[in-house]
Amino acid sequence: MLSAFAALPALPMLLPTFALAQLSASPAGQTPATNPLPSWNDTAPKKAIFDFVERVTKQGSPDFVREAERIATFDNDGTLWAEQPLYSQLLFALDRVKVLAPQHPEWATEEPFALLLKGDVRAALAGGEPAIAKIVMATHAGMISMEFTEIVRDWIATAKHPVTGRLYTEMVYQPMLELVAYLRSNNFNNFIVSGGGIDFMRQWTDRVYGIVPEKVVGSSGKTKFEMQNGKWVLMRLPEISFIDDGPGKPVGIHEHIGLRPIAAFDNSDGDQAMLEWTTGDKSRSRFGLLVHHTDAVREWAYDRDSKVGKLDKALDAAPAEGWTVMSMKDDWNKIFPFGSK
Repeated sequence: MLSAFAALPALPMLLPTFALAQLSASPAGQTPATNPLPSWNDTAPKKAIFDFVERVTKQGSPDFVREAERIATFDNDGTLWAEQPLYSQLLFALDRVKVLAPQHPEWATEEPFALLLKGDVRAALAGGEPAIAKIVMATHAGMISMEFTEIVRDWIATAKHPVTGRLYTEMVYQPMLELVAYLRSNNFNNFIVSGGGIDFMRQWTDRVYGIVPEKVVGSSGKTKFEMQNGKWVLMRLPEISFIDDGPGKPVGIHEHIGLRPIAAFDNSDGDQAMLEWTTGDKSRSRFGLLVHHTDAVREWAYDRDSKVGKLDKALDAAPAEGWTVMSMKDDWNKIFPFGSK
């Protein structure tokens, strides 16, 4: 099925030739104390981050925020790790279709599964949200929660990005690992608030980002508590419970965290509501940052017309809202943990 991605926007082939640098189990161990953000160029976004953190953590500062209220939220796809050519969880679902196909002979003639099994990913996904929802429900439900957990753990340990050939957990942004660690060292409480599935992300975020499962907010399906073979289990149902995207993100923050963040880090229009919720209260110092994908050589360049991670309205709103817009090309001297740049 990987050949189906040949027509999709491709990362230049020089990237897979970089030497692999293993990720630390604790991102905080990756950054020297003298320069906590070494992969950030000495440009305006880096200065803005330092200035904000100093203001809210310095005792006696008029902007000082006590540790319990130093909440920072991070989107995941396109903010902490790569989201092109497709969202990683969708790629997980596509792989699961192949695995489950022998149990579903009806898929040979049922769309979008028939097209997927023929390797025509683009045509299968042309059905938009209804087609994607059908794929996700078929591959994420109908099993107990622990079974799904093991499937995700096995997949994330071995599955590789269709363009670079790297593990998905290697396709994370080194500058953002440094930022997460820097905020943690200044007693911020870091949360992931993503449109991705909460049960999918919680299996690996601690190892990759140092963000524990209980600090992950995401979309979810419905579950049912029931008895099976003499044991109580949580059965995953083919129904959506909550979509943590767009206006759902402030709701998810309220329901899972209970405090308004003072900092939010995002990359797309789907994150705009979270940025607005975070920075809308002017009674204290707050910070919002957009990761702008502008580097077609080391990663991808996309924004207003992209079907994945579209950044249009939020980009236009940034100046008036006071959000920092960070350019990958101009403001990062390194993209991924592997390689030299």
